[in-house]
Amino acid sequence: MARAKASPNLQALPTSPSLAQTLPSDAVLDALKMILLGAPLNEVLTTITRLIEAHSKGMRCSISLLDEDGLHLRYGVAESLPEAYRAATDGICIGPSVGSCGTAAYLRQTVFVSDIASDSRWVKYRDFAIQNGLRAAWSTPMMSHDGKVLGTFCMYYGEVRHPGPAEIQLIDYAGRIAGIAIERDRSQTALTRAFDQIAKSEAQLRHIVDAIPQMIAVLNPDGSVLYMNQTLLDYTGLTIEEVMATDVRDRAFNPEDLARNRAEHPESFSRHVPFQNEKRILRKDGQYRWFLAHYNPLLDDRGRVIRWYATGIDIDDRVREEERTRNENLALREQIDRDSMFEDIVGSSEALRKVLRQVSKVASSDSTVLILGETGTGKELIARAIHRRSNRAERAFIAVNCAAIPTSLIASELFGHEKGAFTGATQRRLGRFESANGGTIFLDEVGDLPTEVQIALLRVLQEREIERVGSDRPIPVNVRVLSATHRDLNTLVTEGKFRQDLLYRLNVVPIEMPSLRERTADIPLLVDYFIDRFGKKAGKKFRRIDKRTLKLFQAYDWPGNIRELQNVIERAVILSDGDTFSVDETWLKWKAPRFEDPTAGLNSALQRQEKEMIEAALAESGGRVSGPGGAATKLGLPRPTLDAKIRRLGINKYRFKVQRSY
Repeated sequence: MARAKASPNLQALPTSPSLAQTLPSDAVLDALKMILLGAPLNEVLTTITRLIEAHSKGMRCSISLLDEDGLHLRYGVAESLPEAYRAATDGICIGPSVGSCGTAAYLRQTVFVSDIASDSRWVKYRDFAIQNGLRAAWSTPMMSHDGKVLGTFCMYYGEVRHPGPAEIQLIDYAGRIAGIAIERDRSQTALTRAFDQIAKSEAQLRHIVDAIPQMIAVLNPDGSVLYMNQTLLDYTGLTIEEVMATDVRDRAFNPEDLARNRAEHPESFSRHVPFQNEKRILRKDGQYRWFLAHYNPLLDDRGRVIRWYATGIDIDDRVREEERTRNENLALREQIDRDSMFEDIVGSSEALRKVLRQVSKVASSDSTVLILGETGTGKELIARAIHRRSNRAERAFIAVNCAAIPTSLIASELFGHEKGAFTGATQRRLGRFESANGGTIFLDEVGDLPTEVQIALLRVLQEREIERVGSDRPIPVNVRVLSATHRDLNTLVTEGKFRQDLLYRLNVVPIEMPSLRERTADIPLLVDYFIDRFGKKAGKKFRRIDKRTLKLFQAYDWPGNIRELQNVIERAVILSDGDTFSVDETWLKWKAPRFEDPTAGLNSALQRQEKEMIEAALAESGGRVSGPGGAATKLGLPRPTLDAKIRRLGINKYRFKVQRSY
């Protein structure tokens, strides 16, 4: 490797962690290693400008070199500046009022121009700079070890901007590191005089790397460790002599992670591109902590790997928290499997078996499912059954009742928010979609979503990404969406309250939950189960069920469905004496909903006619709404639409049913 004389500028660089706090450590390492390994000057300077530009959004950097005549500045690197501006200002003559760079080189001191539009030093180039989107320009001279001006380092902004302490330090570091690179490049002709000094320079550069409070290792092309910085040595308790003498991976890494990484590394190293992995590194006290390791290759001009540079970030707290959350979720899912009212799916009726057959078919896919049915029919339990039988069963199942969340908070609840997104948002919060990433989200009562949230949900289904409230950065999510509603979404679409394109996305696979009225054959099984469950809880044993009670249960219309049945049985168990289970008849007296005519005249007549037509169809079908011979088919209406009209018009469809004998 060609050697160059060291610069006192390098000695002046701080060896405290402040440098690492100002600049990203892996990027600093990139610039320093390029200087050490003799990379072309243009590549080194380009790396430095990109490093500084990454520090602040919208910043543009340039490095200008002073001609041998000591009077003119010419661009060395300025790839982010507009081409027209570069062409017009390349080769400017330095002076006391020549913009920021010309003045800095002339005065041999840093020049901060916060507003080009009003600064007298920019008179000549002011209009041209503003036309090219430049409004503030800060420049510092790059000096050689013997006090000569090498050029200038400049930072541009598109708005008026005043430098703070961190930015003043940043431009100083950038100018000094760039100066080291320039002076080193120019000293290649003095190799015989530079051997001692370059050794000292490399030691100082290593000292800077050692001062970075982040683990850094230099690896051979095969991945074996060649060098560790002081932070990593202090953590592991190893010495640099031990690192240089043997392959320390067997001593430093957890055996399980080492075996996994060795299986992955040949492919990772062979691609010659950056990669990362997670591993546990042994601390000198004998404890392992998790680290995220980033590997970056240094390539020669033929694309061959010369070295690998690895940096480690401590992620132990995050990994432990994820493991704890995963264990809690697993325990919760197991508890749900045991106690989640699985009795709502108990039964052998054909209506229920049809639903369970659909669940078995759709569970293994990733298709969206829309579960329709009245309140209390067990829609969430069907959603859970789909999740438990899917490929996502080991990941999270997140249920959201859209009707229970205030409209102003639903977007934040689903998609999360950034700190300061609205009053009271004191910190960033992850939404339900991010919590369900990799798993399933169940949106109950999806028909109650406000329009703006419907738009966001449609984007999730189409693009598989969300945006937190207060942010415009898309976040990819991998979530299966199940939804449910007791409302007629087609009617809501007609009324302009629900987006038709969203309905298409949600309704890929519809599943209709039968009401308990359509599952009267399942009532004895459910009654037995509920009596046993609540009897054990209350310490009571019932030897028989009153026949009159069972007939009453089967004749009742159950507007609250299984949830109402459960509540009635729990109440009866608590209040019953003796070993015979019975209920008070007055609990189950059906009351037809009151129908108040909201309109008069023509509207009233049309509603009466509509009610008569529906009642006639129900009478003809024996009270049956769905199916080939049902009232919905006879009237040419979707079943949910007809159900909605029956409720709205106050029609008791059960009085048309054919009487059964028990």
